[in-house]
Amino acid sequence: MTPLRRRMLADMKLRNYAPATQRIYVFHVARFATHYGCSPHKMGGEEARRYFQHLIETDKVSWSYYNQAVCALRFLYQVTLKRPEMIPHLPFPRQEKRLPTVLSVEEVQRFFGVVSHPRDRMVVRTIYAAGLRISEVLHLKVTEIDSDRMLIHVRQGKGKKDRMVMLSKTLLEELRAYAQEARPRDWLFPGMDPTQPLSSRTIQRAC
Repeated sequence: MTPLRRRMLADMKLRNYAPATQRIYVFHVARFATHYGCSPHKMGGEEARRYFQHLIETDKVSWSYYNQAVCALRFLYQVTLKRPEMIPHLPFPRQEKRLPTVLSVEEVQRFFGVVSHPRDRMVVRTIYAAGLRISEVLHLKVTEIDSDRMLIHVRQGKGKKDRMVMLSKTLLEELRAYAQEARPRDWLFPGMDPTQPLSSRTIQRAC
């Protein structure tokens, strides 16, 4: 690990950035350096501008990918390298506006049907029914399913924020059936090691 990467990781940890965000930022900074074959501390706004132009015109990356790259380099130059004069030279992209793809009821049921493992299928159904992120569902604990008030307590979700989500009667019944079979103790969806939650990669592979 290079000293610059170590410093950037330390800066992100001090600011309580999520592990996933840390990985994404490091990835984009590393790709920026690889593109030029040069350490980022020897480059600046003009190199970044040309790099972003390359992402748009040659690689034709998505808006979200481009936005992540901009945010990663902004953090690098503003926080880790303490060169805020570079920030005005790093353009922010304009977000694409597209209509979402909405699945029909039949398509959703077909999707659930091909997830063979009952536990994995229950994870996916919870994501869908409660509108949660995969990391939020996998870090749910048994005690966070509030059947009295019909709420799901989401702890430290995106942005390190707690919130409550409506729990439907159908989802509650399915979770109760799952719990009677799986007998989870702490984590609602434990992994091979019951003291740890299920890995997101397991659900990603199932999907």
